[in-house]
Amino acid sequence: MRRYSVLFALVVLAVVMLFPFVIVTFNALKSPADYASGTPLSLPKGLYFQSIVDFWNRVDFGGKLWNSFVISATVAVAAVVLSVLNAYALGIGRVRGRLWILVLFLVGNTLPQEALVYPLYYLSKEVGLYDSKLAVILIFTVIQAAFGTYLLSAVLGQFPGEILEAAHIDGAGRWRALWRIVVPISRPTLSVLLIFFFIWTWNEFFLPLIFLISNDNQTVPVALGVLQGEKLMDATTSSASALLGIIPAVAFFLIFQRTLTRGVTVGAIK
Repeated sequence: MRRYSVLFALVVLAVVMLFPFVIVTFNALKSPADYASGTPLSLPKGLYFQSIVDFWNRVDFGGKLWNSFVISATVAVAAVVLSVLNAYALGIGRVRGRLWILVLFLVGNTLPQEALVYPLYYLSKEVGLYDSKLAVILIFTVIQAAFGTYLLSAVLGQFPGEILEAAHIDGAGRWRALWRIVVPISRPTLSVLLIFFFIWTWNEFFLPLIFLISNDNQTVPVALGVLQGEKLMDATTSSASALLGIIPAVAFFLIFQRTLTRGVTVGAIK
């Protein structure tokens, strides 16, 4: 009985979570006349894709998708690599002042973006990186790597020293031990970090809004926010924009869901 109660509660929770997505999909597939003649909760009388096509062409959504993908993928990979290097030195290398360095990373990760925007804005202006994807990539790589370093330092701090000693006896240096032993064993945790870094960067809005002012450099969240702020779209086009903004992140999560689940499970078992 208890099992069915839990299952029923999970089904209800899933329906509640999916309900807004279903409503947005229905309204995105309605024509303006169909939407005006009914309610936002009514079913579409037919499939009307023109709102999606109009929004796609209006904002060059394909270009925005590419910008978001390039920035998010680059940040995810670079932040994981930087986190591994930092955590290897702090967690296994046991450098002097390790605790204070970790506290510094933690404080850096908890700073609000509003506190970072002014110094980063003037710094990017000085070095000529303002309104470039490289500036956003560098900023988010450092921000995500701060969290990754803090997390991986705790994980690698529990790494079996016998394995590294055996590798050292076999002639493996620190660099080789890192890439041939530590990284393969820590791959589930690194996979989870890679997925989270990608999704977190993809959903970022505030800093890309400040640093990517050119239309050709804008990401998906910025394009959606700017266009909706102009108040020039009807309800069906707004729903189409919301649907197109949600689909990539959901698709990425579904593709890597097994990797994410495996990584979390392995981490829990360890």
